[in-house]
Amino acid sequence: MSYEPKLAAALSGATLRQLSHWRRTSGSSGALLVPELSTSRPILYSFRDVVALRACVRLRQETSLQKIRRALNTLRDDLGEREHLSAYRLVAGPDTIYLADSDHAVDLLRSKGNVVIHELVDVLAPFYRDGRHIPDLLAPRPHVSVDPAVRGGEPVIQGTRIPASEVAALVRDGIPPDQISDFYPGVNADAARDAADFTDYVDSYTDSHPRQVAS
Repeated sequence: MSYEPKLAAALSGATLRQLSHWRRTSGSSGALLVPELSTSRPILYSFRDVVALRACVRLRQETSLQKIRRALNTLRDDLGEREHLSAYRLVAGPDTIYLADSDHAVDLLRSKGNVVIHELVDVLAPFYRDGRHIPDLLAPRPHVSVDPAVRGGEPVIQGTRIPASEVAALVRDGIPPDQISDFYPGVNADAARDAADFTDYVDSYTDSHPRQVAS
């Protein structure tokens, strides 16, 4: 499954403008995150990219983009780490960024002092950004799931392989949620409403600043 920028933004919490900016190099620094599947139109992100983007969004809430770029330069150039960014747990601390695991943490900005990490952030869990709720990556709605092992990570109705977008399209065409089961027997009314709601949320990412979706 590949994720176009709009869906990658909706699942990660980044704006489309940020995705565009983070794909580009900045001075001597490399790009923050280059899409794994396609860097030319159509631009396509992987599931691992979306996980990494969520980590970047969470870091950006705590520290500057300049520090994030410096930390990634240290990770790649000084430590020689070449795994996908989603493989690392990066944690913002006072005036620095740490590369953390269960046993220790490495200061990526060369700050002095003791390493104190109060909480390791779960980048898959829901969070708020600028007052907007960014859903759980693996369960963006109660009846919608995202699993790399199911249709490559395409959002589907939970417990099925039915794409949420196909169910949402029927609802948008005027089929009442309680009649969606006539087309997809495994989809009840609540699941149909969740599919439609999630698709509205994704479609709110139409420009640099996602618009609010009425609840």
